[in-house]
Amino acid sequence: MNGLYMNGKPKVGDGSPQAPIRIFERGLQRRRLLRALAKSPADFLLTRAAEDLVERLATVNRSFAACLDLGTPGPELAQRLAAVPNIHVVRLAPLPQTIAPIPILNLIGDEEALPFAPGSFDLVVSALALHAVNDLPGALVQIRQALKPDGLLLACLAGGRTLHELRTAFALAETEILGGISPRIAPFVDVRDMGGLLQRAGFALPVADIEPLTVRYDTMFDLMADLRAMGATNTMSERARRPLRPAILIRAAEVYAERFSDPDGRVRATFELLFISGWAPHESQQKPLPPGSAKISLAEALGTTETKLKP
Repeated sequence: MNGLYMNGKPKVGDGSPQAPIRIFERGLQRRRLLRALAKSPADFLLTRAAEDLVERLATVNRSFAACLDLGTPGPELAQRLAAVPNIHVVRLAPLPQTIAPIPILNLIGDEEALPFAPGSFDLVVSALALHAVNDLPGALVQIRQALKPDGLLLACLAGGRTLHELRTAFALAETEILGGISPRIAPFVDVRDMGGLLQRAGFALPVADIEPLTVRYDTMFDLMADLRAMGATNTMSERARRPLRPAILIRAAEVYAERFSDPDGRVRATFELLFISGWAPHESQQKPLPPGSAKISLAEALGTTETKLKP
């Protein structure tokens, strides 16, 4: 799961720019994204994520003066935030891009090596970027350090069930033809793990929730074309280097159509949008009460009779 585990044991990120293991080839990610942007990028997921993040931010009863858009592969989120009065937006992106004439400071950089002093921002946002870092716990630590006390992280990642249909189709096809499988679909973080990761990184009041999105295509090949147009094809370091055999592609498309098609013949693709939020600690924030400090018992609160178990 994005570098969270190695040999079955949890790996704790320490915020260091040097990731302990390399799951993704970051340079290849940038080249794939550059190729996608040079053509007609498929940006419907990014647009949806940016819209949702802006809506969620609008429900926060706070004003933010210094905002970092971290790693978002397109400029839309930064442009939406820069339109908010009295906010200064810095965009740290993997590639240079033309931005509409809105006051945004554009920097080229890496989500795994933040170049900012501690306490530089009171808001960090990120859309569809953090799931592709090699050391997600370490990246979260760096984000927390870049936030001022009581600063907010609000981000969207690809969740654990994203593209599970495509993963299944290739796994079954390769097992039938080759007798084994190779890494083709990147593993994504599960919503049940994110709260713990945010707490380990030092965030207070962590929240994680998912919004599943189902997109329908004529065939599996149309889905794969969209993934190329997103710059989201396979960049895992352990991916197979040999060309993909046509027989595997054909069989995977057959499995996909057999298992994940609707009555009209179109196939489904799941994109799970995982939204996370967390606050840099501050003394003004709510804190849990210490154990044993409750004024009434749980039975009294529920209006029931307490039954003591025999030892």
